[in-house]
Order: sequence, then C-alpha cells, then structure tokens
Amino acid sequence: MEKPPERVSAWLAEIGRKGGRKSRRHLSREDALDMVRVREARRAFREFHAQCFWYMPRDMKITLEDVPEVARGLRQHGGRRGFLLAARLCP
Repeated sequence: MEKPPERVSAWLAEIGRKGGRKSRRHLSREDALDMVRVREARRAFREFHAQCFWYMPRDMKITLEDVPEVARGLRQHGGRRGFLLAARLCP
C-alpha cells in the first residue's frame, strides 16, 4: 500500500486534533457517578428481568429516574446478589 501525500497526512492529523478537542466532555463528579449508576441499573435490569422485573417491558429504556425502582425490585426479589447490587445503585 502506498503512503498518502504529506499534505493529506497533515490534513487528516489536523481534523483528528479538532475532533479530539471538540468531543471532550467535562463532567462533574455527580454526573459521572449518575452515568455509572444508570449503566449498572441497565445491566441489572437485563440480568434480573425474569426474576424481578417481569411486569416491565423487556426493552424498557432505563434512565436516572428509574434507578430507584430498579433498586427496589432488586432488594425485594433479587436475593443476596440483587440486594448487594441495589446497595451500590442507591447510596
């Protein structure tokens, strides 16, 4: 494979730098922790759906507002693992 001309390489490098600078997010600690809580709640919802969340649609989109409901279901019907997971979701 032939190496691209120098000006093309420089142009691609410049685009990459702009994209990298533009796409960086600055999250507060609380926002970052909320993102982790939502991700963990979604994972727990999928894993414990048949056991704890059978009354909810399987493809339900879990948001930050749904995290307490997921934690409640895990505490009530998730056994020991669910109870420990719920404790991590709602500090």
